[in-house]
Amino acid sequence: MQFGFTLRPDHPLERTVSLAKLAEAAGFEYGWIFDSHVIWRDPYPLLMLMAQATTRMRLGTCVTNPATREPSVTASALAVLNEVSGGRMDLGIGRGDSARRVLGKPPTSMKDLEEAVHVIRALVEGRAIEFEGTTLQLPWTTGDRLPVWIAGYGPVALKLTGRIADGAMIQIGDPDLVRWFGSQVKASAAESGRNPDSVMVMAAAPAHVGDLADARDRTRWFPALVSNHVVDLVNRYPREDLPPELTQYIRDREGYDYLHHAEVGSSNAAFVTDEIVDRFCLVGTADQHIQRLRDLAAAGVDQFNLYLMNGGEEEQIEIYGREIIPALRDVAAATA
Repeated sequence: MQFGFTLRPDHPLERTVSLAKLAEAAGFEYGWIFDSHVIWRDPYPLLMLMAQATTRMRLGTCVTNPATREPSVTASALAVLNEVSGGRMDLGIGRGDSARRVLGKPPTSMKDLEEAVHVIRALVEGRAIEFEGTTLQLPWTTGDRLPVWIAGYGPVALKLTGRIADGAMIQIGDPDLVRWFGSQVKASAAESGRNPDSVMVMAAAPAHVGDLADARDRTRWFPALVSNHVVDLVNRYPREDLPPELTQYIRDREGYDYLHHAEVGSSNAAFVTDEIVDRFCLVGTADQHIQRLRDLAAAGVDQFNLYLMNGGEEEQIEIYGREIIPALRDVAAATA
């Protein structure tokens, strides 16, 4: 299993760099950063700093969208970052949540998302492509291959991921739900004539090693964040098309304040029970984390992406590097 981490871009610049260096030294192979440019700092200058401070870690957005950032602009930024990093950039992209909603706008369409993936990938890799009636090409790009990860839970998003992406970003730490989502990605890949095992599966969720009650309180914000996507799914698809383990917990949800998005102690999480925290997040002792990660690998997870935004970030990196990553290094994801 591979390990990544995601930062919420609200740290002082020096600490962002320090955390990236510390995580790379601890054995993390991916460094991701949220993209919500109004709530927090813009991610691309921070990715530049992280690229300059690391040597082997792959870096990317978790996640951007094709509406607040026009695809050719995203492509140009990633191509420059590939120059700086020696080709270590990945694209994590979805329809848009907080970045769009704080502007008073809904997520973009799946059609626009698919077109953006093709445009960004082609431009970063140095190929010409037609976009909105014009042929575009970045003649200066280094041409490095751009791995693309698509975030989403809905049937259309999962099918799209299987058809065109290198990986699926599944924001949840529940092995049963990850297996359910991942199986749809793999089935779509097979239907498209691709090797299902060529599409990687990421489980992205907060993880905090320590006292169980404290760890639950630190990570309770995450199921509230996920609820935004679940509400969107329920409004777009029949409930019988979605697993009840995903949809039932939102019945007591009253709303969501994006100015307290992904925030420890946020009132957004008042409806989230301990049971849901335990299912969606990784909490408790190091041994409990190791067992959950083994279960996730058995569910097909290739990368665990630790949402590193629960306080005590340096300590959690150190614990994962010392006790958890070594225990999972040789554990492979179950194949399709």
